[in-house]
Amino acid sequence: MRNVPGQGGTRRAGGFAFVGRRDELGVVLSALACPPVIVLIEGEAGIGKSRLAYEAAAALTGAGGHVLTGLCHPLREPVPFGPVIDALSKAARLLPPVHQIPRTAGALATLLPDLADLLPAPPPPAQDAGEERHRRMQGVRSFLTALGPVTLVVEDVHWADEGTRELLLLLSRDMPEELGLVLTFRGGDLRPGSPLLGAAFQRQPGTAGAVVHLAPLTEQEVWELARDALGEDADAALGRPLYERSAGVPLVAEEDLITLREKVRRKAAATAGAEATDGPVDLAADLDQAELPHGLRESLTARLLALPPAGQAMVEAAAVIAVPATEPLLAQVAQLDDEAGTEGLLAALDCSILRESGPAHYAFRHALAQQVVYQHIPGPQRTRLHRRAITVLEALPTAPLVQVAHHAFALGDRDAWLEKAEAAAAQAVALGDAGTAATLFHQILAEHDLPAEVRSRVAIALALIAANGVDYTTDAATLRRILQDPQLSTVTRGEIRLALGILITNHGSDRAGFQVIEQAAEELAERPARAARAMIALAINEQDGAWRRAWDWMHRAEAALRRDPDPAMLAAAEATRLTLMAREGDPGVWSAVDRLPRQSGDIEILRQTTRALYNIGDLALELGHDRRAEALLTESRVLARRADIAYLESYSRIDLARLEGLRGNWETVEKRFATLAYEYPDIAMLRVEQTMLIGLIAAARGHRRQAMDQYRAAAALGRAQTQVTTPLRAAAALAATRLAEGDADQAWALVEPAVAVLRGAAAWARATGMVPVAVETALARGDRGFAEALADDAEDGLRDRDVPAATAELHLARGLLHGTSEQAVEHFDRARLLWADIGRPYDHALATERFAIALAQSNPHDAYARLEEAMARFTQLGATYDAARCQNTLRSLGLFRHASRGRHGYGDQLSPRERQVAELLAHGATNRDIAQTLFLSPRTVETHVANVLRKLGAARKDVGEALSAAGSADTQA
Repeated sequence: MRNVPGQGGTRRAGGFAFVGRRDELGVVLSALACPPVIVLIEGEAGIGKSRLAYEAAAALTGAGGHVLTGLCHPLREPVPFGPVIDALSKAARLLPPVHQIPRTAGALATLLPDLADLLPAPPPPAQDAGEERHRRMQGVRSFLTALGPVTLVVEDVHWADEGTRELLLLLSRDMPEELGLVLTFRGGDLRPGSPLLGAAFQRQPGTAGAVVHLAPLTEQEVWELARDALGEDADAALGRPLYERSAGVPLVAEEDLITLREKVRRKAAATAGAEATDGPVDLAADLDQAELPHGLRESLTARLLALPPAGQAMVEAAAVIAVPATEPLLAQVAQLDDEAGTEGLLAALDCSILRESGPAHYAFRHALAQQVVYQHIPGPQRTRLHRRAITVLEALPTAPLVQVAHHAFALGDRDAWLEKAEAAAAQAVALGDAGTAATLFHQILAEHDLPAEVRSRVAIALALIAANGVDYTTDAATLRRILQDPQLSTVTRGEIRLALGILITNHGSDRAGFQVIEQAAEELAERPARAARAMIALAINEQDGAWRRAWDWMHRAEAALRRDPDPAMLAAAEATRLTLMAREGDPGVWSAVDRLPRQSGDIEILRQTTRALYNIGDLALELGHDRRAEALLTESRVLARRADIAYLESYSRIDLARLEGLRGNWETVEKRFATLAYEYPDIAMLRVEQTMLIGLIAAARGHRRQAMDQYRAAAALGRAQTQVTTPLRAAAALAATRLAEGDADQAWALVEPAVAVLRGAAAWARATGMVPVAVETALARGDRGFAEALADDAEDGLRDRDVPAATAELHLARGLLHGTSEQAVEHFDRARLLWADIGRPYDHALATERFAIALAQSNPHDAYARLEEAMARFTQLGATYDAARCQNTLRSLGLFRHASRGRHGYGDQLSPRERQVAELLAHGATNRDIAQTLFLSPRTVETHVANVLRKLGAARKDVGEALSAAGSADTQA
């Protein structure tokens, strides 16, 4: 935690006191004292956002802290993450020795040439702009981490380009430990329904935050501002008109006060050395009797007219240029020589119309001021200045094409603007600044009656940017808006629809995307290679019987590629072919995946390799090849970063977390999923795996209501997904929970339709838990015929397949069919050994329990040892309910061994059994629930509950809170 600096307030250039924001400053400084932290400062134009950020920075700097500030502008040349890079360029004195800086920070060397010698060597050239963008994003985080305790302020984020917003979004989801991030913005200038950073971000665990909404100043605060600025000349009557003119907006009040202060100064100068006879200046009357309308426009215009001609010319040039500019650039646009330009600039600075916004760059104090002056310039003069700006800017060694396009647009020269804007966007793409490019493409597409070739070219370019973004919701909305354009050609519409469909299926995990892709395939008939891409995607769908057409789609795609060979699409076809082989449990897939090109110089081929590695790794988990899955998913995660496929990187991380849960690391994996949920709030796959895991752990601990809620949520999510395994897993888990409650009929209501889906998709190769649960349910209802037929179908489906997990489940089903016979023992034993070899301790313990029960009649000694083994494993995992069930089984089979005489006394502390009861009470369990979960009699439960309430000193509804408070005070057996 950092020390909170004092809040004395400062006086900026222009001489205005800091009033009315003490509480807000306290909030900001208190938040920044506890990094990592994100502070949002929101308010309308001129309300004081920048001043509040300045005061916070001054207080932090005064206390020995370090603050870096970057500004967003409405017109900005394409520099990747420009505002952030501007801020980092000021950090030379804060950098540690180069050997202490992460090597990944070297990716910023080309963007920070003045700091290149202080950074690690840059990495080898990236294979494409996407990989370079990812490197630079990682480089920014590494750079900030190396700085240690630092505050990064980014102002006017409502003007940030998409690339900068994406960087800030990712940074907010993975904050360096000692970073304070301050973002200022105008909420009213965001698109309706559009989050500040393009996607709703949630602070990750351990990241603090504060949101400050700035309201207008009160009348009293405006009066305090005037009294401080004007001293004795500010009479009480001035407060009301000044407040009414400004509506409490500090900037407007300050502009009025600058004008009034100048009148006081002129009055003092005129009467210097002579006896004043006119009395004091009546400032309130000056405001009330002003001939011009009230507001900012009047005060600025009055000061502008008071400037010498050269000053007016420089200010007008600055208003037209609209971005911070150097003195020579301003003078050239104003058509002044060096001497006149300097004279004019000094006059503009002296009257506070312009300010030095950066080293040797000058701009208006606020965007409102620029707009007022711009509107004051007569139309013909504005036109002349815009033309002159184009001439001057195009003569620069590297023409700032975004600015040139802006001036062409202001002139109404549509053709020139289209040409310059598209060129500027292409320049931005080449520089890795997808955000600026997307902004320009949106502006172009907003034009009516665009030439068809321009509209198609720009729409496809924008679609490619959106499809490779990190925020599913925003990117999908962008593509849908493009598709609404009735002027798109059929082929262009197909390209964009294909991007949207893949986005929906891959990012949104929604099979509705396949309908979009199928329509795209028809629209792309004139481009066989692109149509093949659509067909390849369609081959993945297996819902609603679509799996039967998978190889047909593949054959059609291969035929299209023979007509129009394309290396990237051939790689995509191979990736999907291997995915289908893995889905079917074809043992030949493993040698084929080893031959995939990992080092291709073609980025598209590399992306298809990454897709294949992820798909096969994901399927390896369902097949029961967990060690292969870990290797493939780890590799796909690394390659996804290289190939800039953000969603595949996230999917790989999610599956690796799922694998951690399957390996029994329940305590750590819950936290891991929570962190992933903060990072990827829009990914449906994450929600599925997280709810399934939470449900499994809850069921294992006897929290059945919570487990049912989680499984139902997973089932609802799974119904929209492209694969059948998610709804099958959820249905199997729900049915197993119903069976544990003794409700075979409810279990059957879940099992019967799920088995129909399983048969319809022929998804036998992938373990979902459905086959053994369905067999057990059918047997519980006396329907042995159904159970035997299902097991036979599963066995037929697994013949010649390399599927250890599904094979283990089939042995469980066969064991259930054979009851407690020798054959049952053999099947349960084989299932047990398979789960052990796969590496899933919970499934191994469940199979061991089944094995022991079947073994009890023929070999009670070994049965006892195996039940003890299962009970120990359940206890180790924290599976309270399963451990209690094993203990009850030992009793019911007469295998329970009594402990030595004498009971351990726990006094006022909870015994182990009472703690189990307390935990169940904390989750809302009834006495009946507790009896079923712990296999106790109702009277025993009543005794335990009474003891728990007495020892915790709490009512039943408060047990959870009391248990947490008691915590480590209880002695554990």
